[in-house]
Amino acid sequence: MLIRLLRARLGPYRKPIGLLVLLQLVQTCATLYLPTLNADIIDQGVVRGDTGYILRFGGLMLAVSVVQVVCNIGAVFLGARTASALGRDIRGDVFDRVQSFSAREVGQFGAPTLITRTTNDVQQVQLVVLMSFTLMVTAPIMCFGGIFMALGQDVPLSAVLLGVVPVLAIAVGLVVRRMGPLFRTMQERLDNVNRVLREQITGVRVIRAFVKDDYERRRFQGANSELTQVQLRTGQLMALMFPVVMTVVNVSSVAVVWFGAHRIDGGHMEIGSLTAFLAYLMQIVMSVMMATFMFMMVPRAQVCAERIQEVLDTDSSVVPPADPVRELRRHGHLELRGAGFGYPGAEDPVLRDIGLVARPGETTAVIGSTGSGKSTLLGLVPRLFDATEGEVLVDGENVRALDPAVLARTVGLVPQHPYLFAGTIASNLRYGRPDASDEELWKALEVAQARDFVERMEGGLEAEIVQGGSNVSGGQRQRLAIARVLVHRPEIYLFDDSFSALDYATDAALRAALGRETAEATVVIVAQRVATIRDADRILVLDEGRIAGVGRHRELMEDNETYREIVLSQLTESEAAA
Repeated sequence: MLIRLLRARLGPYRKPIGLLVLLQLVQTCATLYLPTLNADIIDQGVVRGDTGYILRFGGLMLAVSVVQVVCNIGAVFLGARTASALGRDIRGDVFDRVQSFSAREVGQFGAPTLITRTTNDVQQVQLVVLMSFTLMVTAPIMCFGGIFMALGQDVPLSAVLLGVVPVLAIAVGLVVRRMGPLFRTMQERLDNVNRVLREQITGVRVIRAFVKDDYERRRFQGANSELTQVQLRTGQLMALMFPVVMTVVNVSSVAVVWFGAHRIDGGHMEIGSLTAFLAYLMQIVMSVMMATFMFMMVPRAQVCAERIQEVLDTDSSVVPPADPVRELRRHGHLELRGAGFGYPGAEDPVLRDIGLVARPGETTAVIGSTGSGKSTLLGLVPRLFDATEGEVLVDGENVRALDPAVLARTVGLVPQHPYLFAGTIASNLRYGRPDASDEELWKALEVAQARDFVERMEGGLEAEIVQGGSNVSGGQRQRLAIARVLVHRPEIYLFDDSFSALDYATDAALRAALGRETAEATVVIVAQRVATIRDADRILVLDEGRIAGVGRHRELMEDNETYREIVLSQLTESEAAA
């Protein structure tokens, strides 16, 4: 999978990679040539006392060293640049694919693992590519070149290499084989740490409210300990690798000196050749150690590449139309015809046979018990999900056929849990319409009953909003989200329980102001609070994913038992009849 991922994305960088390989080849050849020059200086210059020879070949060694350094710098520069560009490209591709996902795919993966795959997993692949450019290209050239040059110095002494290389290869193979599964477990447990930490940061107020600090601390320590245990086992294998390699190196060096001394004593070998042979032995072992380091990183990068590719290979269930509709004949007409939605593999669908017509100038309300499918119903309209049966029509066109920009311009959704982005109040309000004026922002805030608290904030429209809007209350966050949709000015407004955090007085004032502002638009409100929807032109009652009744408040109170139970759980009989 790693090779597949790299092959698909390294294509645009063939020229810098080719130049990098050439530079690595030149610098490795220079490195291999230096011990031979050193041997010549010892045998022909030092032993014979020829100072001129020493100076001439010393200058040549200096020139070769300069070439080696320059080529190495160039190769590292190109390798770092290419690896960084590759990481940028993969992160961009993963981000684009995640952005195309519907809520179904996001829920299938989960936010913590998507974050890990976009950051840590891509970083691991980028790191192994950088190491490949700087080490892996050099290692095989150094290894085989070192063996060839060592044979040139003394063939009988090269028999030592026959024992060194296989032992190193076996040691590396055994360790790498055990590290692959550990790296996969490590990434999964890293996902778990991210998930727990993200939940705790997001829900810090709930944790404090229920005094669950100790429980959450133990929960994080458990996830952290599980990750630590895997990392320790991986580290132990890595730590085992280098002592084994160095033991083999030292033993082989002693063997070379021992047998080399006997060959020098017998006149079959010169001192300079023994020195060069030791240097080549170290180069061969160093190349094996570089390859070992790479092999330790490759299993983790392979696991990360599989996780990245899994995201890239997942297609969204919400597919943009091939020939989209870019103009709508009517304005603000919403209809669901026999719409249903079910998750893959679920025993029962969330929604079944939903029929709904919402027209401009009307307010349609949806109410039902928790889990009855109210939020899912609203999600079908802006294509957060695609209906698995039936049709969802906006202005007479199936939403599947609409251009996404047209659909976004026509439909405005205030979700059940509104999210504010890091920035200012103004940047959040202009999220759907960047060219909105300050006057339009203040008007939207006034309708949303948010003007007072925004004016009190330091900076007004330029007041800072932290990530998620956690520096404002839940009610303020809901009102800012409503103002954001009002600035957008869609033709269909969808409010998904968007008034739940408001007190009754603010709720009533907001609904009255909204009624005047959206008088010509289509409004669909999902709510748990009966007071919020009792004056709607049409109320749709959901029960276990099916329509249990449609009508006005008084009609449903008389004819629909499900609606009556919901109302009387919140109001008295006299209040419900008022």
